Amino acid sequence: MDDHQRSEHRNLVKPLRCIVKLGGAAITCKNDLEKINEANLEMVATQLRRVMISGSSSSKVPGMDWSKRNGKLETSLDVDEFKDQELLESSSFIVVHGAGSFGHFQASQSGVHKGGLKRPIVKAGFVATRISIASADLSTVAKALDLGFIPVLHGDAVLDELQGCTILSGDVIIRHLAEHLKPDYVVFLTDVFGVYDRPPTEPDAVLLKEIAVREDGNWSVVKPPLEDSQVEMTVATHDTTGGMQTKISEAASIAKLGIDVYIVKAATTHSVRALSGDLKGNIPDDWLGTAIRFAG
Repeated sequence: MDDHQRSEHRNLVKPLRCIVKLGGAAITCKNDLEKINEANLEMVATQLRRVMISGSSSSKVPGMDWSKRNGKLETSLDVDEFKDQELLESSSFIVVHGAGSFGHFQASQSGVHKGGLKRPIVKAGFVATRISIASADLSTVAKALDLGFIPVLHGDAVLDELQGCTILSGDVIIRHLAEHLKPDYVVFLTDVFGVYDRPPTEPDAVLLKEIAVREDGNWSVVKPPLEDSQVEMTVATHDTTGGMQTKISEAASIAKLGIDVYIVKAATTHSVRALSGDLKGNIPDDWLGTAIRFAG
């Protein structure tokens, strides 16, 4: 990509408000193979729709879900509903979703994240499926935003010059997009309230409300003050993209750009506040989540 193209990406016709990561652990049942967390997914979709759409004079927004289950339409669609419907003004968002239990188990078992391209099961997978560029090129994403679409991206198995193949994490894609498209803020929706000083399943785990990132990329906890600054993080054995460790690393890189990052539990009132952009300035005491900001 040349300098002219990079410059174009930074000057979207419609500024990018937010990049959202739908964590796989939040929208699937992470310990059950290929099982959706339907309640969470429905609530997250509803909240996203609410914060994206603004300026509608109509109390009703017609559904556009043509998806089928068991051969039947889940929603009744009347095309006439759209004839006199105003074009809704929506904020510019990009959504990146994780695979959760629909990808990590298989990737861990096959070893695709460690460069196992020579293994028959991995090679067959690449041959049998279309090899996609999961991040899409920036010009396509920027064009979609300017046309009023909401790009939906995801991580995937990709070829790699050093390892042969690996998993390109959605968290890495978000950092790449944030660097070039400069959103107002970034929100990671997870299955826990945020970043803790130790695994949140432990009884004395403390939620870190605010983390400051310095110019050199190192970070420290601002709120609450901790006697021991060491933060312990674990990664599930089947998580092939680094779990919370990758989120912290990528969030710190984004914060260095002057873009606030919020890590918050999906499908909660706290996630709505983060998605709405209501957390600029001081973090409210009653908000549960982690804000990661540039200290400079």
